[in-house]
Amino acid sequence: MHITQLNRECLLHLFSFLDKNSRKNLAKTCHKLLEVFQDPLLWSLLNFHSPVELKKDNFLLGPALKYLSICWYSERVKVCNIEDWMKNSFQKDFCNRHENTVSDFLLDVCNRCPNLLSLTLSGCGHVTDDCILQVLKNCPNLRSLKLENCVRITDHTLEAVTLHGASLRTLHVDFCRNITQAGLERVREKCPSVMLRAERSANMIPDSKPEKKLMLEKASRKLVQL
Repeated sequence: MHITQLNRECLLHLFSFLDKNSRKNLAKTCHKLLEVFQDPLLWSLLNFHSPVELKKDNFLLGPALKYLSICWYSERVKVCNIEDWMKNSFQKDFCNRHENTVSDFLLDVCNRCPNLLSLTLSGCGHVTDDCILQVLKNCPNLRSLKLENCVRITDHTLEAVTLHGASLRTLHVDFCRNITQAGLERVREKCPSVMLRAERSANMIPDSKPEKKLMLEKASRKLVQL
């Protein structure tokens, strides 16, 4: 029995077990499989493990998308998530090459995926407060927002949650060093129904100018000596 003899439901089930590249390659073989590839039911969940994957054409964005995850676990994260004034010319050049990759993708999601329920970002060092604000505004059904090691996220994102996160039930801002305790308390006060987690965030040294950074480090050493 040839694969194209299977009905649409069986083909969709088969495609659901394949990764994005395999789906795309299979879709190139005939029109029937291309139609299965383009079925919105196949694209309710998307997981990406590198910003490079966001630029490929092996997936579809649309109203059917409910769950989106962009998790970048790599040594390169240590380059993008360190403070700009600490980067050498090579590191700066590396970061500049994909400065807007994730943000541009998320703005595309805002325009095309209004039914998004869950967004997870990890190691996305270039994502800004404004980008998350647009997601909250354009995806009013968003229930879960999980941010980890996203260094440009600040209390402005927490403020956006209190203003536009009416459907939000879960908020994680782990290892986001520019989040403050005051911002977290505001969320707890304004959104008591939201399950908030902020592992290490408010206890980390925030981004600052070199002079201020050195002062903080010296103060820390003095406390240790005492």
